[in-house]
Amino acid sequence: MEESKIEMRWNPLLEEWVLISAKRSTRPWQSAETCPFCPGSEETKGDWKVLTLENKYPALSVYAPEVVNESSLYKRAKSYGYSLVVVETRNHEGDLCTLSDEEMRLYISALIEQTKKICSDRKIKYVYPFRNKGKDVGVSIIHPHSQIYALPIIPRRIKKELDSSKKYFLKHKRCLICDILEEEKRGPRVVYENKNFLAYLPFFAQWPLEIHLTPKRHFQRITELTEEEALDLGEALRNITGGYSKLYEGREISYVMAVHQAPCRRNCNYYHFHVEFYPRNREKDRIKFLAGIEIGGGTYTNDSDPELKAKEIKKAIESFISLSKNKKT
Repeated sequence: MEESKIEMRWNPLLEEWVLISAKRSTRPWQSAETCPFCPGSEETKGDWKVLTLENKYPALSVYAPEVVNESSLYKRAKSYGYSLVVVETRNHEGDLCTLSDEEMRLYISALIEQTKKICSDRKIKYVYPFRNKGKDVGVSIIHPHSQIYALPIIPRRIKKELDSSKKYFLKHKRCLICDILEEEKRGPRVVYENKNFLAYLPFFAQWPLEIHLTPKRHFQRITELTEEEALDLGEALRNITGGYSKLYEGREISYVMAVHQAPCRRNCNYYHFHVEFYPRNREKDRIKFLAGIEIGGGTYTNDSDPELKAKEIKKAIESFISLSKNKKT
């Protein structure tokens, strides 16, 4: 395979697309001395606080080459799309919980504006902002950053959520995630709440420290946030990641943060925007690995008690909030 090969391949067994990107195997592991996101590098000149860049090692690209299908069974498709990096701060180390208020505001604004801009491209079906944090999820550059993938397809997990939400809506005439929100609000797994958002470890959590952050108002996309909701989203992201940082003192929590929203240009009034966190830790010195039943069978095993884990996370978030208030006084 050529080092620069980039294409999509169809898996007829699972009926899903696989992104082939040979160039990503050559992406370097960076130190502070060679960080491409620190101020003063080739890409980061000038005065900025939050910066959006094209990913040098893309899984999708507007310049992706055309493909030829030589088999009726094995189908290829052009990996047309966008692979962007959102550099969240000029500081080399940190997390969402260490961003200033202005950096957080600009970060949320960048996700909103990029979603608006990219969805105007009729070839794009889905905009997927996400964040990888920590060595245990394979982060190659520690400088705080998120990514945005814009795809010509709808990712399988998102499609499953859309299908389930539509099916539920047709049967009950209500939003599935709105009903989940109401159910969780009454239960023991709420870990954080502000005026516009509720965070909880879901009843059906696949990961021991999983958190879903859901707006109380029903809407489909990040672009529909009001100004107040955008501020509350930033506050919630800060406090959740701050809680993770306090959960196991001296032990980094590695996680994936994923923004789930409706596809571009489609009216999915049955779907509800939300953010999901999937930490890799299950205890202070233990990582949750995906093994036989998860990888081979597709069924998750949660090696924990969700109700007890929710109490631990809630306590850690409250500790972070208390310490943050003390620093300001």
